[in-house]
Amino acid sequence: MKTPNTTRVQREYIGRINKVMDHIERNLDKNLRLESVSEIACFSPFHFHRIFSAITGETLNNFINRKRIESIAACLIQDKDLVISELAYQYGFNSSSVFSRAFKKYYGISPTAFKNNSEKYSKISKTSSKNGKKNVSFEKYICNITNIKNWLKMNAKIEVKEMPEFKLAYVSHVGDFNLIGQAYERLMKWAGPKGLFNNPDFHTVTVYHDDPQVTEISKVRQSACITLQKEIKPDGDIGYMTLSGGKFAVGRFEIGAMEFEQAWNSMCVWVTENGFSTRGKDFYELYHNDHTQHPEQKFILDICIPVN
Repeated sequence: MKTPNTTRVQREYIGRINKVMDHIERNLDKNLRLESVSEIACFSPFHFHRIFSAITGETLNNFINRKRIESIAACLIQDKDLVISELAYQYGFNSSSVFSRAFKKYYGISPTAFKNNSEKYSKISKTSSKNGKKNVSFEKYICNITNIKNWLKMNAKIEVKEMPEFKLAYVSHVGDFNLIGQAYERLMKWAGPKGLFNNPDFHTVTVYHDDPQVTEISKVRQSACITLQKEIKPDGDIGYMTLSGGKFAVGRFEIGAMEFEQAWNSMCVWVTENGFSTRGKDFYELYHNDHTQHPEQKFILDICIPVN
């Protein structure tokens, strides 16, 4: 049986590892040495390496390489004019051949073939082969553009506007989107006694740190968040982040739980069809209601995509 002290220590360790993952994702083009990264978590390198692997299920090097490969894949989807070798060097690979081997091992296809055919596919799904390695299969993009536009007209109002910066308290969640409610439950139990629901501009926010088009669903990291009036100190697995403002494509939806994927796919089509390109990461959902109080159990939310 876990004691309260054991649970507290576990949450403290998770909070420190979350801080490290945030740092890595912001600095994929930098030299991310074990010694410097472990300092962020306030662990010795040896102790940090063991804890990081236990919490994330990956070694530090595997996590960094995966994030770099996925970031390059996302870049190639967005802009086919990018030079693969330049991206490889930008993201810390010593040579384009080393990168190509790593990319093909991860996705089962060369970066050149991926770049040349990325527009034909909507998602990358990974299934285990007999030898336990991950292989890639591609699903054809099944959404008809005309149907998507018609669905958008009926279900969304989209505009491009400046969004403010948000101060957020968060709990991280990795994996199936449908299970993020567990992270929200933990966050709400922490926030309630602190009176944080009294914020006149209180919202819940889900931040997506990975793109499901290039990241295996079981590894997609999200943050269950609430907005704050001022910065807080991290508390165990409760973290603090600042979500940057700027120019966003913002779609207002009133949808059921089973329509989120369609809403996101439609927003991405709208962004492309209207000549915008996405920038950076941290796409997010900003919620405007408690869906359990809605007569049809629907979510009223903004899907926010950073654009150029």
